[in-house]
Amino acid sequence: MAETIKRIGILTSGGDCSGLNAVIESVVKSASSKNIQVLGFKMGYDGLLYNDYVLLDNASVRNIGHEGGSILGNSNKTNLFHRRIFQEDGTITYRDDSLIAVKNLQNDSVDALVVVGGDGSMTSARDFARLGVNVVCIPKTIDNDVPYTDKTFGYSTAVERIADALCSIKTTGYSHNRIMVLEVMGRHAGWLALEGGLSGDADIILIPEIPYNIEHITERLIQRYKDGFKSTLICVSEGSHAVDGKVTATVNTKYPDSVKLGGVGTKIAYELEERLKDVTDQEVRCTNLGYVQRGGNTNYSDRILSFRYGSYAVDTIVKKEYGVMVAIRGEKLVTVPLEDVVGNGPMGETSKGGSKNVDEDSDLLRCARSMGVYLGE
Repeated sequence: MAETIKRIGILTSGGDCSGLNAVIESVVKSASSKNIQVLGFKMGYDGLLYNDYVLLDNASVRNIGHEGGSILGNSNKTNLFHRRIFQEDGTITYRDDSLIAVKNLQNDSVDALVVVGGDGSMTSARDFARLGVNVVCIPKTIDNDVPYTDKTFGYSTAVERIADALCSIKTTGYSHNRIMVLEVMGRHAGWLALEGGLSGDADIILIPEIPYNIEHITERLIQRYKDGFKSTLICVSEGSHAVDGKVTATVNTKYPDSVKLGGVGTKIAYELEERLKDVTDQEVRCTNLGYVQRGGNTNYSDRILSFRYGSYAVDTIVKKEYGVMVAIRGEKLVTVPLEDVVGNGPMGETSKGGSKNVDEDSDLLRCARSMGVYLGE
């Protein structure tokens, strides 16, 4: 490796979210102030495989911090250590193309690589580090479930979207005496539904960490109706499940992430309407907020967090500290070994060192219960 850092790469992998462009802007401007050149690899790890990059400078990232998405593009379909190859006869084989990417980085004289992504992206980053690539990761997911960091960028903006949506559908609820269900993202952790639901004045919040009981929810709705509350607002994570059931999902083997969660809100709405039709005769309607949570302009809180992450990632590279994820704890930025974050499994195997879920002793849960919010137990 060169004695002085002269050129670094950056890629945005996994799903898109608000704050990606702010991270890119911060990395480029911070690197430029240290006379370091930045190559932006397009479409996540595909950019490494096909050596598809663009030279980024201050002019190319000017005023992009507020914009959603990524100017480099995202891909959540590429694991270069276990890459899917579709054969002409329709069969699927797998191939390890990681060394092609390593060779491209060497030919491009890239001294270090910034990977912006979630657990799958950071697993690949861990494996590239094992091959000698100097990697620094920045955690990204609106679910806010990456361990060892208090917060991931994109989360704050998504919570705002949820709160705004709840405030919008609430008016239809009380205008028609309806029960309104809003399904939000959150595969394994309920942070989005919990904070979004609280800030949007939801009456019932359902999260993956607390299996719900549909009969108890029905009883709560009937009691609310008798108490004069003719409308109810329910916020539910896509990963929520009944005490005796599984998550609601579809499977598409065409993609590496073949299990797609979603539909639990519609399921709950149907079950509640069936149980209430002979009691309160209330209509129950479901809205799935979907990708609205991940798009649009980035709020100020996420912009600042993204700027801090990007700048600190460059500082970490300058210090030649690699194989780590930058994280925030309280107000302090720190680094965490990637193997602590995603585990130390075999090459190409997605694993997790842990997940940051809503704990039963969480102050947020205490707050919700204290304010009369029902959590579906």
